[in-house]
Amino acid sequence: MLSRFKSGSIKNLEREYSCTVRLLDDTEYTCTIQREAKGQYLFDLICLHLDLLEKDYFGIRYVDPDKQRHWLEFTKSIAKQIKSQPPFTMCLRVKFYPPEPAALREEITRYLIFLQVKRDLYHGRLLCKSSEAAVLAAHILQAEIGNYDAGKHPDGYSSKFQFFPKHSEKLERRITEIHKSELRGQTPETSEKNFLQKAQILETYGVDPHPCQDLYGNPAFLAFTPFGFVVLQGNKRVHFLKWNEVTKLKFEGKMFHLYAHQREDRKSMLTYFAPTPEACKHLWKCGVEHQAFYKLERSSQVRTVSSSNLFFKGSRFRYSGRVAKEVMEQSARIKRDPPEIHRPGMVPSRSCPSIPHGPRLSSVPRTRRRAVHISIMEGLESLRDSAHSTPVRSVSHGESLIPRSRSHADSSDGLAVISDQTYSPSESVLPTPEHSMDASRYINGTPCSIEEERESEAGTPTDAEGAALGAKAAAEEGESALSDVEKVNKFVLSVLHLLLVTISLLLMLLLLLIVLTESDLDIAFLRDIRQTPEFQQFHIEYFCPLRRWAACKLRWMGSLLIKDV
Repeated sequence: MLSRFKSGSIKNLEREYSCTVRLLDDTEYTCTIQREAKGQYLFDLICLHLDLLEKDYFGIRYVDPDKQRHWLEFTKSIAKQIKSQPPFTMCLRVKFYPPEPAALREEITRYLIFLQVKRDLYHGRLLCKSSEAAVLAAHILQAEIGNYDAGKHPDGYSSKFQFFPKHSEKLERRITEIHKSELRGQTPETSEKNFLQKAQILETYGVDPHPCQDLYGNPAFLAFTPFGFVVLQGNKRVHFLKWNEVTKLKFEGKMFHLYAHQREDRKSMLTYFAPTPEACKHLWKCGVEHQAFYKLERSSQVRTVSSSNLFFKGSRFRYSGRVAKEVMEQSARIKRDPPEIHRPGMVPSRSCPSIPHGPRLSSVPRTRRRAVHISIMEGLESLRDSAHSTPVRSVSHGESLIPRSRSHADSSDGLAVISDQTYSPSESVLPTPEHSMDASRYINGTPCSIEEERESEAGTPTDAEGAALGAKAAAEEGESALSDVEKVNKFVLSVLHLLLVTISLLLMLLLLLIVLTESDLDIAFLRDIRQTPEFQQFHIEYFCPLRRWAACKLRWMGSLLIKDV
């Protein structure tokens, strides 16, 4: 009886996983989930913990063992999505940026969006001119340390914090001036709302860039924003397509295709190459979700999207969740007392560790560094083999990017640009605890933990044991080996089976092609296929000439038969 009880307990423990989610304020929420638990269950637990109702803007991000980022799908099992071993570690992040964050219904939602945008500003994903940067940083100061107090805030107090990847002393003085004189009396809620109003008009608001290359091998970043699809290249935005202009998203291996219809007489297709097929699939899924969320009027209009060509099976994906319009309508019906918000004060001793270029401390909660560091100055070259979405540095309103040192920025009459020459990753591109693991060991080229390495060393056999094991394996192999005739028969049968399946598929495809091209059946499935650009191109360029050639040959053979008769 006791042994049965123990085995049952062990089995139950194996069906439960420990899960840790790092929140936007850098605190951690830890819980235990069942093996069959879906992503929606964990997300609901976090929203209940935060007392968050406007939750559709947020998502849970995780990193797989290949260092590829993913958004947790709420309709699928957590254990089947995350390929790493438990305990699982993930992050709560803003997935869909609201077009007007200051107009959100509840203060708790605005506060979480504020934390995300502030993080984007610090990591270089949100860029602005120095005049706008000073206002944004001053609002952060007002929201987190309150009114200026000469007794508490000595000269140069703003220089203790770093709000951007880099900035000048001149900008620090301007931040202090605005905080002292223009923002006095603003509550944290008001300052956060004003901060979001300033941030939402910037070109790179809501950008989560994916590193890619164009057809000529030039580095580029693709991103999906609340307003459309953007391509960032060099030091400017080279493409911007509104969501109602994007007609189709598709990927094949590393190639990502975007089809657009900007005018009645103008159709275009953009093609870019992702670092890996996994990164390209992640890019495609993000695009499908963003287009559905911002473009559609109702979630009932969401359809399953396929990445494949017409006759080949590919990845199929369906966005699950409400769309932006439904979220706003649902938010308008919220009636409750606002939940209490615990805003941690910006205390220098509890802020981020000092930045390499000075003693400044970050206003963003500390993020554990990832194992593979990417230097800021390495720029786009360091991103080519990266499979992650990385921060970018862009400009607003056509401002050029010119790197300046501290002395040049102070002496220049123009605006100091908070950027490098090109978009480049910051050191904390992945604010996810998966990358906080210490130096990993390797077994046969595969990273492993220290415990796994010890187990591997402990399990290494001696020479005598190896000989015994070899003899035993040889005996087993001899007993289970098949004769040569049986092997040949199996090979022939497998080849015949493959040929039979191939012929069947070709016949089915031929039948489907004849139905599509020659029949007048008005079925929704067939009509949708006929309207695709790929099918129309195939019909005009290949099928029609082939049909004319076949008809000509048949007439020629018929004429020969008539002559013989």
